[in-house]
Amino acid sequence: MDKGLIAGSTTLLVLKLLEHKDMYGYQMIEELAKKSDQTFHLKAGTLYPILHGLEQNGMVTSYDEQADGGRLRKYYRLTSKGKGQLADKKQEWLKYAQAVQNILNEGATYATH
Repeated sequence: MDKGLIAGSTTLLVLKLLEHKDMYGYQMIEELAKKSDQTFHLKAGTLYPILHGLEQNGMVTSYDEQADGGRLRKYYRLTSKGKGQLADKKQEWLKYAQAVQNILNEGATYATH
């Protein structure tokens, strides 16, 4: 899939992943791939700058928790500000997707004449 299409929606997808539970980075990468039927394959080098930006803007907070085997994992949690941002981004995306769909449908109508 075109990386440009994915880049525009990555922040929305990360916020959505954190909507119902706290997650650590690798878990987010795995969940996104699974939930998208392997369409989205985020790299750590893409994910972590997004998470750090979201954290700086108060959309997510992070905390360390000990995992199995004793190592620390950094978990990310959506804040109330992040929930508001998710709602806004979701509406933005739905409006955008509908506009694209309208154009594609109209184009298909003209193509059949």
